[in-house]
Amino acid sequence: MSAAKLLLVEDDPALAELLEFRFENEGYDVRTTSDGDEALLLAEEDVPDLIILDWMIEGTSGIEVCRRLRRDKKTAHVPIIMLTARENEDDRIRGLETGADDYLTKPFSPRELLARVAAVMRRIRPALAGESIEVGDIHLDPVAHKVGRRGRPLQLGPTEYRLLKFFMESPGRVFSRGQLLDGVWGTGSDIELRTVDVHIRRLRKAIEVDGAKDPIRTVRSAGYAMEAV
Repeated sequence: MSAAKLLLVEDDPALAELLEFRFENEGYDVRTTSDGDEALLLAEEDVPDLIILDWMIEGTSGIEVCRRLRRDKKTAHVPIIMLTARENEDDRIRGLETGADDYLTKPFSPRELLARVAAVMRRIRPALAGESIEVGDIHLDPVAHKVGRRGRPLQLGPTEYRLLKFFMESPGRVFSRGQLLDGVWGTGSDIELRTVDVHIRRLRKAIEVDGAKDPIRTVRSAGYAMEAV
């Protein structure tokens, strides 16, 4: 399997050098920048497998870089771990609501960051390699385009299949209706947000199995997430 591509966006030269060295030692293909505008260009030119993004950087701020990456269909699925010196709970919530998957407050242990990145990569690598994905009792084979639950094949429409795959690539993560619309239908889509709710209902019905819990969780005022059940 090829090396995972990691984009490191950090404006502290000493920290950036240390992290680049540690991640390259772990076998990652690392690109670094201290500038938010350049980060967006690098992510567009060669979509990384994961992004480590500092909040306070040169040019476009880290929080705005995160927001733009989530709006772009090419990078909407890429996991983002934010680094910041901000300890306020409201700031952490803001970062997560903008689309960050994880959040690490400075100063932090490089070992902890390595562990968090490794945990994310273990989760997403099967999808990147075209291998089967499993979340709880649901199994999806992206090559054969087949879905099963508890050994039973499931019949999904094309949109429900894409929606399920999108959820399974990021289990536990809460997606807003807008993020689901961008990620599944595309940023240029003129489909209304309520259409997402219709397809969520269809997906729930398609993956329903007697005696099994509903893995799609509705998060009040936020959106939807898929949990292992």
